[in-house]
Amino acid sequence: MDDGTAQHEIVRLEARIEALTEQLARCAKISLASKIAIGAGALWFVLALIGILTLDVTAFTGTVAALLGGVVLLGSNSTTWDQTDAALREAEAARAALIGTMRLRVVGEEARTLH
Repeated sequence: MDDGTAQHEIVRLEARIEALTEQLARCAKISLASKIAIGAGALWFVLALIGILTLDVTAFTGTVAALLGGVVLLGSNSTTWDQTDAALREAEAARAALIGTMRLRVVGEEARTLH
């Protein structure tokens, strides 16, 4: 592969790496939101059991929905996180391999002249 083709491939890989990094940031936000939902549902349920809050049918349904929804979302997000992280590592390794094959010149090194 010549340097021009390698450069285009590196640019494509860097765009993919950036997109995967953004996806990991979204996964982190979703993970935080699901943990908050689990915590809020658990806290509401505990406070209702202690007797500080009343737990009618609507509140109980909301509490269970927050707990189960948070757990499901956290599990699903965990799988997405793992797959995205693996793809990110693969793209970074491919970029590093392409950079390793290029004939790079150190900055400050004088270019060879033929005259």
